[in-house]
Amino acid sequence: MSKLAESRTLCVYCGSRVGHDPRHRAAAAELGCALAARGVTLVFGGGRVGLMGVLADACLAAGGTVVGIIPRHLHAAEVAHTGVTELLVVANMHMRKRLMAERSDAVAVLPGALGTLDETMEMATWKQLGLHDLPIVVVDVAGYWSPLLRLVDHAVREGYADERHRRLLTVVGTVDGLFAALAAAPAPRFAFRDRWA
Repeated sequence: MSKLAESRTLCVYCGSRVGHDPRHRAAAAELGCALAARGVTLVFGGGRVGLMGVLADACLAAGGTVVGIIPRHLHAAEVAHTGVTELLVVANMHMRKRLMAERSDAVAVLPGALGTLDETMEMATWKQLGLHDLPIVVVDVAGYWSPLLRLVDHAVREGYADERHRRLLTVVGTVDGLFAALAAAPAPRFAFRDRWA
């Protein structure tokens, strides 16, 4: 699916906290509303807290479809967003990440911490290994992800990665930039679900 209008689902990774910068929260709300307006289903980590909750609530309030995927231990800790369109409770974090990938046509990354880093780097690694060909767009709101991008550039300079690995991640600064990047992305040759069926 090369154009966002043709995409059915967008997987969004983001934090289980809202952080200190109000621009991050605003970007999550903006993205949720924009997905609903475009008729694109949101796939996310299933939490009702942090940027995840802001994103999902905004999408739902605007009439969008939201699929949450959450591990059993987090559901039991009462952080699951029970108001989503579809809530899938899975056995563990590994199953969550796999199912999120299988249910998605593209990936976006908002600010977050260790979990968001893990999900993003795993999707980039899976793309590098040929397990999927989905676009991965990092929304670098207010420069939040700049240190990570410098680290990736450092790995390239030090010979641990190639420039093509840096290009696995498309970087934009705004939600509008995300939609433009997805619209311009080449059509994936295959999806994660095609290789792991």
